[in-house]
Amino acid sequence: MSYQVLARKWRPRTFTELVGQEHVLKALVNALDNDRLHHAFLFTGTRGVGKTTIARILAKSLNCEKGVSSTPCGECSACTEINEGRFVDLIEVDAASRTKVDETRELLENVQYAPTRGRYKVYLIDEVHMFSNHSFNALLKTLEEPPPHVKFLLATTDPQKLPVTILSRCLQFNLKRLPIEQIRGHLEQVLGNEKIDFEIAALALISRAADGSMRDALSLLDQAIAYGSGKVGEPDVRAMLGSIEQDHVIDLLNLLAANDAPGLLARIAELAQHSPDFAGVLAELITTLHRIALAQSAPNAIDDGLGDREAIVALAEKMTPEDVQLYYQIGLIGRRDLPLAPDARGGFEMVLLRMLAFRPASANAQPAPTPVAATPVQQQTTSRPTPAPGGLSVAEPAPPTHSATPVIPAIPAAPPTSSVPDDWENMVTAMNLSGMLQQLATNCVLSQRDGNSFQLSMSPNHKYLLSKSREEGLAKTLGQHLGENVTLSIVLEGASTATPAERQQERVDARQSQAESSIHNDATVQAIVDAFDGQVKPGSVQPLN
Repeated sequence: MSYQVLARKWRPRTFTELVGQEHVLKALVNALDNDRLHHAFLFTGTRGVGKTTIARILAKSLNCEKGVSSTPCGECSACTEINEGRFVDLIEVDAASRTKVDETRELLENVQYAPTRGRYKVYLIDEVHMFSNHSFNALLKTLEEPPPHVKFLLATTDPQKLPVTILSRCLQFNLKRLPIEQIRGHLEQVLGNEKIDFEIAALALISRAADGSMRDALSLLDQAIAYGSGKVGEPDVRAMLGSIEQDHVIDLLNLLAANDAPGLLARIAELAQHSPDFAGVLAELITTLHRIALAQSAPNAIDDGLGDREAIVALAEKMTPEDVQLYYQIGLIGRRDLPLAPDARGGFEMVLLRMLAFRPASANAQPAPTPVAATPVQQQTTSRPTPAPGGLSVAEPAPPTHSATPVIPAIPAAPPTSSVPDDWENMVTAMNLSGMLQQLATNCVLSQRDGNSFQLSMSPNHKYLLSKSREEGLAKTLGQHLGENVTLSIVLEGASTATPAERQQERVDARQSQAESSIHNDATVQAIVDAFDGQVKPGSVQPLN
């Protein structure tokens, strides 16, 4: 027996087997069970969401030999013939191939005759929007007042092209795109019944690629089974779809969060060696930014279908909501403009560099230098403050003067951070690392050293930075720095001392605190605040570089 594709094999035969579209099913089931049937139904929606399937089940419900109901038996000759597509009183028409008015008139000539076998003669017209205006006119009168033994079931993906005179004569049901989670759940059920091994992450990729269409999802699943020789694995599905591993996207976003432009470009260069579809990479990055925004607003809404929930939550803590929204907007615009770039990689690099360039300056941004914001003392020498309710945040430009020299309060040096029992931070600085190796090294501490054998500890919260290749790369670079062969291992455990990254953040925070303290304690600033009943605008004070 020839192979039957999954989209046909698992096509629903009853309303209870349908996935989704509950709003449509409720109306149809109630109409069938209460004998309140209209003579014309219009089903609209994108491809593969169940328009024709629902129409066939409805035709079966109308002609089942056991009576009209929402639960056809599926065993009588009428149900069997409809399932096999050979029921004489179910006339299926492809409007795309019958656009001429003469063909439509020929089709409608037999409407007046009683059904040959069934209870109703059912006309199922697919892609009805393809009819010509003359064909619509020929259908109009019959559609308004058909014989009692006739039902019209119309289906279309583009209801806007239907004349309003047709729409007004039909009950219209708009079928929705199916959610990713619903598609994935159905694919799990199908593969379970087919006894085929699969990975959840692979089904998540297929469900997303299906774009709301169950038929597309089942077709892609068929392709994935063939591609994976009878198994559905994430690497095979990614290769089939031309998408990249989620780890690459997470790495790019971690570098964005660290404001590490050199590391970002280096990571893109590594990615380019695999000849990815950069438009697809940008789409994945935008999708992940959306999930990060969800994690910041509603952490429980994040699923772990791709196995990256921990990394998403960690990024949500690193990035501010404002940065995430900015990156998302720049990514959308960049995706639109990417085809205009001389080459895809260059366009992709510019999108990510634009994200860094337009990122608001903040004390947490590192390692790029932050422009020095004007302090209220500097504003005094260059502008005339205008009293404003609630704060000293409005200023007018004043005529330039050369007699006054701006006085900038000195910022005392930051207090030293707690000492650590190793010189790992100095080693990291001396190795002059960049990119992901720098991120990995600065988030570790030296927990044990025996000669040329090093053991580093790293918090499990940063395990997304750890991979075998990076661990080997760090060992190689350390060996080159020491001029000897070394062995290095990294264990995931809480460290008793601060990491280089944490100590750097402590220094940044200390300098920020000293800068704010020096401004708030400055006599001139206090005089201005008192005179105008103002305040120093929060976030406007930053340390000098």
